[in-house]
Amino acid sequence: MSDQTPANPQPKLIPPEPQAELPSLDRAPLAYENPAFLNSADGRIIRILAEYTEPLARFRRERIQDTVVFFGSARFNGREEADRALELLNNTGSVAPAPQSEQPASIPEIAEGTASELGRRRAVAAVEMARYYEDARRLAHMVTSWAITIPSSRHRFVVTSGGGPGIMEAANRGAHEAGGKTIGLNIKLPFEQRPNPYITPALNFEFHYFFMRKLWFAYLAKALVIFPGGFGTIDEMFEVLTLAQTQKLAKKITVVIYGSEYWKKVFNLQALVDTGAISPSDVDLFQFADTPEQAFEMLKQGLTVNHLEPEARERHPEPALDLGPAPNPEELLGPEFARTL
Repeated sequence: MSDQTPANPQPKLIPPEPQAELPSLDRAPLAYENPAFLNSADGRIIRILAEYTEPLARFRRERIQDTVVFFGSARFNGREEADRALELLNNTGSVAPAPQSEQPASIPEIAEGTASELGRRRAVAAVEMARYYEDARRLAHMVTSWAITIPSSRHRFVVTSGGGPGIMEAANRGAHEAGGKTIGLNIKLPFEQRPNPYITPALNFEFHYFFMRKLWFAYLAKALVIFPGGFGTIDEMFEVLTLAQTQKLAKKITVVIYGSEYWKKVFNLQALVDTGAISPSDVDLFQFADTPEQAFEMLKQGLTVNHLEPEARERHPEPALDLGPAPNPEELLGPEFARTL
């Protein structure tokens, strides 16, 4: 009898080898606590949103309704000395001084004939910049002293600057000395710089993105004062003027250009009118001023006619006037967005 092999042989079971124990795994970081993600290109949208929502939260908390923005040169740093000398800074907002060869000449250097031509020119300019520093300081003091007397549950026409030295410091300083809140919208730069000490601590901001900083300059501003400055000042001035010219601002903004002699040397607006590049009416978008008192009257007039008086009429309307829906809590507590961009 022959052996018979089963049709379906059962496989031989091999006992499993013992497995090494896996190491414990750390918990993954939450996305919003992950620095590698937040600082990456993929996290850029979060960073942009943060530069909108974080300032918004602070403006609400500090009850800021609107602002008066001061622009001007950051390249001079005032020194409290009897000769009113000014030190030229190495770059816009920098804490480092420029090379000695670029500094304004001193009085002894001019008297001894050892000053360079550049040094002599900058010595003359330094005297002018010292005047503009003090004028900006006085004007900011005047605006703040007036604004804090306006009856309101929120702070009105808060003096705002780019937060750095020079004219920006002067504006924050004047507002601080008047006893009001004052805002500094600083920008992170690739060289050492710092905010000036006169900014209200809770309203001291630092931005990474220039365009988000510009948004906050324009968003709350009811008036703009442009002191002598360079590329940054010119950029900010013409950006707001373009918004006003193209009627992209849903509000009336008062623009005062301070220092007519300086600005008329920098650009020839009449040439733009003569060539048809701008309309003759476009020059009515701003006014020139040469003293703090003159600038203050322009600001007070514009802010009163364009904002305070219309607001008073809304509070005490005639019986048939339709005001539309009641304001929501955000409008009552936070910055005034409804009438901005």
